[in-house]
Amino acid sequence: MLKEKKTKARLLIEFLCRWTLKLIGWRAVGKVPEVPKYVMIGYPHTSNWDTLIGLILYTSMGVHVRWLGKHSLFKGPLGWLIRKSGGIPIRRDVSQNFVEKMKEVFGKSDYLVLTLSPEGTRKKTEYWRTGFYYIALAANVPIALGYLDYSNKTGGFGPLIFPSGDIEADLEKIRPFYKDIRAKFPENKGPIRIKPRKNENHT
Repeated sequence: MLKEKKTKARLLIEFLCRWTLKLIGWRAVGKVPEVPKYVMIGYPHTSNWDTLIGLILYTSMGVHVRWLGKHSLFKGPLGWLIRKSGGIPIRRDVSQNFVEKMKEVFGKSDYLVLTLSPEGTRKKTEYWRTGFYYIALAANVPIALGYLDYSNKTGGFGPLIFPSGDIEADLEKIRPFYKDIRAKFPENKGPIRIKPRKNENHT
């Protein structure tokens, strides 16, 4: 298995995150996937606290999580820090094939953990966005089920899902794992489903 080389600074950050995690009463559980590249979904996502706690928790597990942000965030003196924290800049003001772009990023990387929230918002949504799935499918990498459970202050990894190309069938594998995971704001936890495809054969 290809492993990411870590600097002394990175190891120190991981140690500090483990210490911080204990301080705030959270616990990391589950086994870190033994693959160098994968898409990690973060669900449920109902609060800004999810991002902060998740970053601390996964860093404490030795995972360098990467995330997507508007390219404008990476300008100025904070741009370097945002990149170091795992940010990947994307442009939303120009036309681009997002899935193909991320496939290219995965192809150029020896080690990459890209985290995405299928809900796409902290508010309750009736459908998941499918970008996470088609990025994993195009890049030929598995999907890791990441989570934070506020009922017992634990977080980490569930099983790996290898996308088959049949998203509906693969969602059937994902739903049982998240069934009893409690969000910070349970009322905003949306269902695990995608928008139904329009029937082109009208009668």
